[in-house]
Amino acid sequence: MPNSTVVKYHVKIKFDVDGIVEKADIIGALFGQTEGLLGPEMNLNELQRLSKVGRIEVDIHTKHNRTFGKVLIPMSTDISTAALIAAAVESIDKVGPFPAKFSLDAIEDIREIKKRSIVERAKKIVQEWATKSMSESEEMLKDIYGAARVGKLTVFGPEKLACGSGIYDTDWIILVEGRADVINLLRAGYDNAIAIEGARIADSVVKLCKDKKKVIAFLDGDRAGDLILRELENTVKLDKVVRAPQGKEVEDLTPMEIIEILDEAVKSIQEKNVEITDEFDKRVVEVFPEINETLEAVGYDENMNEVLRVPVNEIVKRLQDTKDVRYLILDGIITQRLVDTARDAGVKYIIAHRIADIKKPSDITLKTFGDLGIT
Repeated sequence: MPNSTVVKYHVKIKFDVDGIVEKADIIGALFGQTEGLLGPEMNLNELQRLSKVGRIEVDIHTKHNRTFGKVLIPMSTDISTAALIAAAVESIDKVGPFPAKFSLDAIEDIREIKKRSIVERAKKIVQEWATKSMSESEEMLKDIYGAARVGKLTVFGPEKLACGSGIYDTDWIILVEGRADVINLLRAGYDNAIAIEGARIADSVVKLCKDKKKVIAFLDGDRAGDLILRELENTVKLDKVVRAPQGKEVEDLTPMEIIEILDEAVKSIQEKNVEITDEFDKRVVEVFPEINETLEAVGYDENMNEVLRVPVNEIVKRLQDTKDVRYLILDGIITQRLVDTARDAGVKYIIAHRIADIKKPSDITLKTFGDLGIT
């Protein structure tokens, strides 16, 4: 059968001959004993000539003076013609001089077989895709979770005062009244708060405030907040004081309310002159207005030439393919995955809006725009 002809059915016939015969004898019986049974146009040789029947295959075995096996007849006709040919072959009762029995084993619809094969393959493709997609999704969720979880609750000093993990790394801190306030500020994205936990200010807090460039007090809007503020003002140098609305406590505020209250205070302390001496920090100050709110990442080589500019969601993949980037400005959040990839790529400096709760490397400088006094 020519390659251009599509096989639609496989007619499978079983045979059993009471004697020893060869493949040629079976083929001869198929053509000879079915010839003329259904009219000249239905003879097997005529159907083969018209490419309606393909090459007939015979699988033959002998045992105990008997011959048995199977015949496969590929056909490109309709099912009715295939059934007629099957019935005609079943009428064969002799091969050579020996009695024989031919019986239909099956008529297979090749298109159905192909369809099942396609469906099974499609299932495999979907499974492979789902596995890969799940893996990528898990990575993305991990990044998002890391970004959302700015810090974690920990303790500070011999008094074990509740605080956010960021108080050790930042140059400014927020003083609040209690542990619940620290937790609420963590929910709002501030990991640099520490609880005073009482009217008396602990010596460890006094020393911490001296070590920081800026100190903000964020207190309840009640009488207790007034008393604590008076004690703070007599003990530490405060750069800014903000209060919860009258009659409200910091622990009762929503994350959005906290951000609205602290936003102006943070801006006011960051707007005070920051001495910028590093050459690349100067470049950051120049580029910030151009990159802010674009969700882009810009990479620079050793000579501070721009070599890469991509959306932030593509930066990890692009860093895997390049070794030229030494400085990276990011309109986004520095995550653990980004830091790990950047280290492998040879990046020395990353600056972004925020740094997630990550293991900070010793060989890469990580900064926020706020560190340079720009927001």
